[in-house]
Amino acid sequence: MASLNIVILAAGKGTRMHSDTPKVLHHVGGQPILAHVIQCAQALQPQNIIVVYGFGGEQVKQAFAQENIVWVNQAEQKGTGHAVQQALPYLDDGQTLILLGDVPLVDVHACAQLLKQSQQSLALLSFIKADPTGYGRIVRDANHQVNAIVEHKDATDAQRKIQEVNTGIMAMSTARLKSWLSTLDNNNAQGEYYLTDIIGFAVRDQVAVQAVITDDEWSVTGINAKTDLVQIERVYQSRLATKLLQQGVTLKDASRIDIRGSLTCGRDVEIDVNCVFEGNVTIGDRVRIGANCVIKNAIIHTGAQIAPFTHIDDSIVGEQSRIGPFARLRPGTTLAADTHVGNFVELKNAQVDIGSKINHLSYVGDSTVGKNVNIGAGTITCNYDGANKFRTVIEDDAFIGSDTQLIAPVTIGRGATIAAGSTITKNAPADALTLCRAKEQKSIVGWKRPQKIKK
Repeated sequence: MASLNIVILAAGKGTRMHSDTPKVLHHVGGQPILAHVIQCAQALQPQNIIVVYGFGGEQVKQAFAQENIVWVNQAEQKGTGHAVQQALPYLDDGQTLILLGDVPLVDVHACAQLLKQSQQSLALLSFIKADPTGYGRIVRDANHQVNAIVEHKDATDAQRKIQEVNTGIMAMSTARLKSWLSTLDNNNAQGEYYLTDIIGFAVRDQVAVQAVITDDEWSVTGINAKTDLVQIERVYQSRLATKLLQQGVTLKDASRIDIRGSLTCGRDVEIDVNCVFEGNVTIGDRVRIGANCVIKNAIIHTGAQIAPFTHIDDSIVGEQSRIGPFARLRPGTTLAADTHVGNFVELKNAQVDIGSKINHLSYVGDSTVGKNVNIGAGTITCNYDGANKFRTVIEDDAFIGSDTQLIAPVTIGRGATIAAGSTITKNAPADALTLCRAKEQKSIVGWKRPQKIKK
């Protein structure tokens, strides 16, 4: 099987973005624009992926440091033909597919079709544009065969009426590409080396030129300004929402959901409006998610109910649990089945076992909570002394009264009861009532805050 090279052109500055961030690092669906193009390339299983970069190059390279990519710097911006010339030393014999780094919705199936057609020809992707201003026109002869691509600024009045336009995505023999690029010149209105000039060279060399017309304009639309970014984002989100609906997920309003990563849903899932899903989120069967929730890198197990305005980050929610409204689960939190976390409750790095309840206005951090524990309103695990963090352990069947402070490190024994308003600084024994309420206020002069322990 012949080698496949994929060259991604990503050197543009993106002046119209009015940003110090390179254009290809702006996000669509929670990922850099270029990430979408690289993922398309990877799906085609090439031998080489070469990214031609320019403006903000070090930022771009760092963003994809974990990827197996050949990076080529186009120090001077002299056009698309010049950009591909920079990649020539890294191309193996076989086929070469050229993609654009600012086209995030590029379709892998269309690219595969191009590669199939390019085995005996030069294949390019085109589309019909109602207003083709600014696009290179696909010029065909009397037999409807492609014989040139003419850039807008170089086109005649008659050619500017052509509505079939070039996308910049094309595939061909690597040997032919190398030959054609060696004869490019910049004798045009822009003074640039146009990659599209190779179409004329192919016609000259009697190599068939196949233009595959796509009816999915968004899949070949590049991003040049923030207005484009917004439009593409909405199209991207709409397509993801449609897939969820086709899988049986109930969306209260398909236009008001944002998926910035991957979202996997079970059967009979319901998602209300204005929910944001980031990173990798998995939702089990019969889960209901209320309006205005933000869920990131989380697993929500079967039958859980997530009430409105809940934030879940890097956490696991057990089966049949009830969370929110206005709850926050921070990284490292794991809830077992049938747990309740209510309004204005925050958990961080906490493990809560089956049937336990933290229903109101509490903070539980760096804690291990057993089964069937009830934590009353206003309870705080004081896990931070200003320099170091410590852990709180609350064993099975304990009852923590309202407005309690548990000063870690501390253990509350199995079945223990802590009276409301207590400040607990020592371990509380099992099956006993423990209370601690100060009768006087005093100050300690000269007291020093703890210093961080060196590890």
